[in-house]
Amino acid sequence: MRLTRVTLFFISLIMGLGFYRLTDYLLEDLEAQTLQATEESMIDSSQLLANFVGNDHDLADIFQGVEAREFEARIFAVPKNKVGINAYLTDDKGIVLFDSANPKNVGKDFSKWSDVYKTLRGKYGARSSRSDEKNPASSIMYVGAPIRREGSITGCLSVYKAQSDVLPFVRERRQTIIWSVIFIGLGILALIVAVFIWLFRPVGKLTTYARAITRGERRSKPVVGLGREVNTLANALHDMRESLEGRQYAERYIQTLTHELKSPLAAIQGAAELLNEDMPQADRARFVGNIRSQTKRCEELIHQLLELSALEAQTHLENSHQFDLAARCQKSLDEMSPLADSSGVTLVAGLPEKIPFFGNEPLIGSALNHLLENAIQFSPKGGQVTLSAIRSEDDITISVTDEGQGIPDFAAERAFERFYSYRKEGGGKGNGLGLAFVKEVAELHQGSASITPPPDGGTNAQLTFPVANVS
Repeated sequence: MRLTRVTLFFISLIMGLGFYRLTDYLLEDLEAQTLQATEESMIDSSQLLANFVGNDHDLADIFQGVEAREFEARIFAVPKNKVGINAYLTDDKGIVLFDSANPKNVGKDFSKWSDVYKTLRGKYGARSSRSDEKNPASSIMYVGAPIRREGSITGCLSVYKAQSDVLPFVRERRQTIIWSVIFIGLGILALIVAVFIWLFRPVGKLTTYARAITRGERRSKPVVGLGREVNTLANALHDMRESLEGRQYAERYIQTLTHELKSPLAAIQGAAELLNEDMPQADRARFVGNIRSQTKRCEELIHQLLELSALEAQTHLENSHQFDLAARCQKSLDEMSPLADSSGVTLVAGLPEKIPFFGNEPLIGSALNHLLENAIQFSPKGGQVTLSAIRSEDDITISVTDEGQGIPDFAAERAFERFYSYRKEGGGKGNGLGLAFVKEVAELHQGSASITPPPDGGTNAQLTFPVANVS
């Protein structure tokens, strides 16, 4: 993605420079091209007037009353309401005989001006001179044409026109070019933005999704918009993830289930073989009880494994609804009361009156039951297990605290690993699936699970949920 963005940046930079160069070229040549077109029409005018004068017509008759003519014309967006072309006439020596716009020039010697000098020698004569040397906009274009009588050049007729008459067309054309380039540039920019929105952003989301899967995080398929291509890619990536996870999941669980069932099955097999021998009734009853306990252990292991596998298969929380979390905590206390009574443990509640919560109530209840069951098992007879809840501005924390011997740090770090179980002093150990189930429930609710030793001894297991789940 980074390389793509860098490449796209350089492409945009090159296109921007190209547009700048094109615009500069068009604007740079615009005035020259307009003046060239104007000069071409002035050549025609000078030749026509020169032919008119060469046939012994008076040039003054043509320009008489021209300035007084009223008309309204619009050349595209530029208005025109007066004649902008004038002319002067010289003899074969370059002396001005007539000037339509500047009568004071009559009698002056223009023989050194380029338009007159070259025209009288049979060449194309033209020039551009400023009426005010300090003002570039005061330039006037002159184009000469020879006056011919009986095959000889008898004078020069020069047509002249102020460049200021042409500049409005240049400015109008310049604005048209600039706005056209701006609109094209904005169109390309919009296209680039659209590519980022429709393609690169979804691809970035899918990349983040894939990396999260690699890290083992549980995330639902991201929303990538309406683009057909990116949605096809998202669905393919999601299907591939489920397929790979399904294979790895099945292989992992078959291996772990086989490993965990070896011990109880071996115990059942050994007890069954001994039952075939003659033995006292008390020993026979003990072996039968061992078979029953190991069978129950296998049953619980398979049941919890199926429960955990169904939970881990969920990529997002399902069947959520609004419920009272405090009431659910109290219900878990009631459900675990028989086990606590049989173990000689007292259950204590430290709950607020009501906690509105949005989530999956059965899963939350199962997680609480697992925590309470663990706490009861690790509590001494006559001990106390406390279930409490604290709500803050950012989150809500549910704590299950017992008064047992506590859990060492190395075991607390691994407590939520699948099939890891800490053996309590003087007793057996669990199957290591209960706390793994609790962790999965917490993460599905965007929360976390942890175990810490309280200052006064025992063990404190916590479920923390973000405030987004609390309404």
